[in-house]
Amino acid sequence: MKIGVIGTGNLATAVLGGSTASGRFSGETFLVYDLFKEKVDETCEKFGTSAAESARRIAETCDVVILAVKPKDFASLLASLAPSLQSCDPLILSVAAGLSIGYLASCLPFEAKLARMMTNINASVGGAMTAYCFGDRVTDAEKAFVAEFCGSFGDATELDESLFAQFGVLAGCVPAFAYKFVDEIARAGVAIGVRKDLALRIAAQTVLGSAQRAALGDAHPYELIDRVCTPGGTTIDGMLALDACGFSDAVHKAVVSSYEKDRRLAKAKEEESKK
Repeated sequence: MKIGVIGTGNLATAVLGGSTASGRFSGETFLVYDLFKEKVDETCEKFGTSAAESARRIAETCDVVILAVKPKDFASLLASLAPSLQSCDPLILSVAAGLSIGYLASCLPFEAKLARMMTNINASVGGAMTAYCFGDRVTDAEKAFVAEFCGSFGDATELDESLFAQFGVLAGCVPAFAYKFVDEIARAGVAIGVRKDLALRIAAQTVLGSAQRAALGDAHPYELIDRVCTPGGTTIDGMLALDACGFSDAVHKAVVSSYEKDRRLAKAKEEESKK
């Protein structure tokens, strides 16, 4: 199977990096195109992919076409590729946030095989959380491919498209919150006498291990908290300090605020598409 990738931004390169590093996909599997040739050359050198001379070449030769361009460019790109896509009928897999399968279908003059996936830049280290969904024409074999592909750079789940906005916030925005949490722990470590590089290493690994433990799902996070908080110990004092400073409220507000902004942006896109 030949996989074409149109666009070489941060998300596309993270997916390429994670999928090839997993050993489940080789760089030779991918054909890559971008308007900026230097970015294509860099991607090919880094991941062992091949360069396509045009987006049309990908549409005409690949079994799967991954669209990783900016959302504003989707309509014009699909319009330009429509004849090739209709003739060759590849699976079209979009990574764009906020663009539904219905919207993608409206950009094409024929009924294409359409799918969406949402992931995050942690794909580069095989630690992404990815959701995917399908249009009506996608075959069982193509669905199996998408599940395997998305699972090659982290955890993945099929999800009803109606929940993609919520998923996009939890999986797409929260990495930045997590990075900030790690950085603040490291800075606090410096305040109590630990060298910054070592404090960052300790913080990152401790958060990583805690996430892996919570992801097992055999114990509620609060049960795990209780296991760490010994009576009269140091951890419970820290937990009380977090509560006093509004930690839980800040996290809730960050997630809800991101979701509300996502909905405003989505509404603006819908209104713009109707003009």
